[in-house]
Amino acid sequence: MKKNIPELYGSLVFNDKVMKSKLPRDVYKALRKTIENGSHLDLDIANAVAVAMKEWAVENGATHFTHWFQPMTGITAEKHDSFINPVGDGEVIMDFSGKELVKGEPDASSFPSGGLRATFEARGYTAWDPTSPAFIKDDTLCIPTAFCSYSGEALDTKTPLLRSMETINREALRVLKLFGNEDVTRVVSTVGPEQEYFLVDKELFNKRSDLKFCGRTLFGAPAPKGQEMDDHYFGALRPRVSAFMKELDEELWKLGIPAKTKHNEVAPAQHELATIYTTTNVAVDNNQLTMEIMKRVAEKHGLVCLLHEKPFEGINGSGKHNNWSLST
Repeated sequence: MKKNIPELYGSLVFNDKVMKSKLPRDVYKALRKTIENGSHLDLDIANAVAVAMKEWAVENGATHFTHWFQPMTGITAEKHDSFINPVGDGEVIMDFSGKELVKGEPDASSFPSGGLRATFEARGYTAWDPTSPAFIKDDTLCIPTAFCSYSGEALDTKTPLLRSMETINREALRVLKLFGNEDVTRVVSTVGPEQEYFLVDKELFNKRSDLKFCGRTLFGAPAPKGQEMDDHYFGALRPRVSAFMKELDEELWKLGIPAKTKHNEVAPAQHELATIYTTTNVAVDNNQLTMEIMKRVAEKHGLVCLLHEKPFEGINGSGKHNNWSLST
């Protein structure tokens, strides 16, 4: 069946097009000002955004929301809360407030903290990152957030990234003005990550404890052929791999992730996916989602996706190449 890709793209994302159609004009303008300039967002505006976001999410089958964050574990974290709110007589309404949108309070005791505090001093706060659009995953509204301690120390990988982006903006503007460019109002960093990976048959994967526990080989004979397989690099995709890549593209496109390029890499069973440049913090969020979805889609095709940078000794390793730039 022919698919309408432009219609499919971003269909699970609370993006600018959705915001423009769902929000009152003054609320939309205030939110855009916050996104573009980092200006303060009033609670009244946050409440209006939360109502629109909840209505859109429920229309698309969502029953829960979560503050989606990136603790220092290498993967993402999420605690799901339902939209239901009891109103008496055994009935509920679907409700979501601006306060719930802007700030959350997950337990930080079991996340790495870099030795910042004792376990019992474990309060952590998630704070909405409005520059990265909310999206729906597994019938849950996911709200990208930063994760900080009570006194403001970063407990995640996103907070230092957002702070560094702001520092680059401030210092780059200072330099541009020294050169006489007074028109520029903001400098943003952008990234287009390339994600290399291996696909291994699930039955073969399950026979290897080292792959299961470490994501890489610790023992075994070297491959009879390594990078001499010049028929593999940029070669025709095998049907099983092509089916995986097609489904992966569609799942990524639904989440507004601009998956652009796919091909066989140098090593046997190695492949690559590249996305189009976007703002750095959005690109990082997209890459975390991409890795998660790659693993999930691979399982559906009887495969296991290995993202370790060097899963097999003696053959080409996998890289995550960050093509980056600064733009005014």
